[in-house]
Amino acid sequence: MHGANLSGSDLEGADLTRANLSRANLSKADLKSANLFTANLKSADLFCANLTGANLDGANLRRANLSGANLTGADLHGADLRGANLIAANLRDANLSIANLRDANLSIANLSKADLRGANLFCANLDGANLRRANLTGADLFGANLDGANLEGANLDDPYQFRYSRAYVNWMNRISRNAPQKDSK
Repeated sequence: MHGANLSGSDLEGADLTRANLSRANLSKADLKSANLFTANLKSADLFCANLTGANLDGANLRRANLSGANLTGADLHGADLRGANLIAANLRDANLSIANLRDANLSIANLSKADLRGANLFCANLDGANLRRANLTGADLFGANLDGANLEGANLDDPYQFRYSRAYVNWMNRISRNAPQKDSK
């Protein structure tokens, strides 16, 4: 099914275990509760797709377009989402533990109550993302852009975890610019 046009298809509950859907057009497809365990969705178009409760455990979603997709309660444990477009995606209550989200764009995404334990968010864009009550225990946030992100009630087990994110660096720069200057007498 490599490169297949399945735009708008009803695939609710379908068993697509290990399916090769790389470069497939699944925009606005209904994949609610579908089993996509270890499926290859590399560079697939899943714009505004419904993946509520879908099993994407170990799936390859590298450089996939998931903007506006509904992934509420989806299982993305160990999924490869490097360079994926998740702008305005709904990942509420999703399992993203040990997922690779390096360089992913999660701008204004809803990640409230998401499980991001051990996730790789290196250089990810989380600008304006909702991470309220998300579990970020052990997540790599090095170089991540968290400007405007809502981290209210988020579990950050290590106070230094946030230290090298772009939001922290910007915050430190603002503090140093606004700090009172000592006289040099």
